[in-house]
Amino acid sequence: MAAYERVLVEIAAGIGTVTLNRPEKLNAFDRAMCDELLEALRLLSGSEGVRVIAITGAGRAFCAGADLGVLGSEGPALVAAGKDVALALRAAPQPVLAVVNGAAAGGGANLALACDYRIASDQASIGQVFHKLGLVPDWGGTFFLPRLVGPSKALELVWSARMVPAVEALELGLFDRVVLHARLASEARALADAWAAQPPGAVRRAKAALYRSAGGALEAVLDHEIAQQNELFAIPEVRERIAGGASIAKRSG
Repeated sequence: MAAYERVLVEIAAGIGTVTLNRPEKLNAFDRAMCDELLEALRLLSGSEGVRVIAITGAGRAFCAGADLGVLGSEGPALVAAGKDVALALRAAPQPVLAVVNGAAAGGGANLALACDYRIASDQASIGQVFHKLGLVPDWGGTFFLPRLVGPSKALELVWSARMVPAVEALELGLFDRVVLHARLASEARALADAWAAQPPGAVRRAKAALYRSAGGALEAVLDHEIAQQNELFAIPEVRERIAGGASIAKRSG
């Protein structure tokens, strides 16, 4: 197992698992974690011995999105990292499985949506919480969300900034499968093993063909997200909200 400071990587029986490893911060992103995640994805996607990639979180959350303690200073870098990660996930020839073990919020939600399939704990939740900070979805959210739930429902989820519980997320198509929390690891492993047992050439070609048929311009959408978010980072009200969120996070930590 390869270990970084903020991400753990394990390869076993053809399954490459990336574990976001800041449990004390609910696996929230800072710049170093983004860099390590991208490096881990490139390592696994470039390995002929890896047939399936799984992404999960350590502790009780999948990923809380941006670390509010650094968002004020690292915001543009965190948003830009979302483009690189989303494109790396879609460019990975292997199936990418999100194993959503707890809350997936903001950029963490969209990290899950960027994966090919989402299996979730019945205790998990997912939400586009960006408006709570005066921001808009990034990390591919404006691309993936309407394609999964339709434009009107996507707008409701963004405007409400609410966390969606697992059962509703399954009904909406945000999660593809929900299992008992105690069985999440074993069910996810069984699913990954089943995919890994298929002929890798066929699996990889099927993924490429299905996404090519969608015809969406993901990179252009990601660039638009970055431009919007950088504009919003400069607004005093937004910076006040971020600072306020950072203070709350510091006190609760």
